[in-house]
Amino acid sequence: MQLPLLSCGLLAVLAAHVSATALTYKMQPHEKACFYTATKTRGEKVAFYFAVQAGGAFDIDYEVTGPNGKYIMDGQKERQGDFVFTAQEPGEYKFCFNNEMSTFAEKYVDFEISVENEARVNLPAKKGTSPEQTSALEESLFKLSGQLSTITRNQKYFRTRENRNFSTVRSTEKRIINFSFIQIALIIAMGALQVFIVRFFFQGARKGYV
Repeated sequence: MQLPLLSCGLLAVLAAHVSATALTYKMQPHEKACFYTATKTRGEKVAFYFAVQAGGAFDIDYEVTGPNGKYIMDGQKERQGDFVFTAQEPGEYKFCFNNEMSTFAEKYVDFEISVENEARVNLPAKKGTSPEQTSALEESLFKLSGQLSTITRNQKYFRTRENRNFSTVRSTEKRIINFSFIQIALIIAMGALQVFIVRFFFQGARKGYV
């Protein structure tokens, strides 16, 4: 008996227009990269999430500008960010990452840009059901949607932590290997130097030094 209501509720949730872009971008040293999204109507919600997965100190500069070049937000040497703002006017919004402060480190930036129209669609009432029942089901569905969004954000956070820890492990492993090679080279050089010194003292006319 509840299946038609549930189907209508899901359609109401999905009826809100949502567009999203999720990418992982490799930032070169001294590079500035910009990405764009557009809003069609005033009052749409724009969500912007980013996290530096690997490279350098896991930090990046960013800035967000709206139509006509108006600054909305910016930050320097940020590891990650999760923002939601309301589009005050329709048009093109620009999201830029700046790695110009890095001299040699490449950085991998995972980011997502989404635009959502939060206008709700009223659930069609079924015969024999009261408006209170329909409203309660609608609120439950939107709460479920919010909880799913929270789970998604937590997964992104843990994935970022995992990627950063893995990058740190790889960096430490490379340093250990390089340090081991340097030690081996120093030991070989020290042994060769000792052999050369011993041979120098025992060569021909220099035997009198011993």
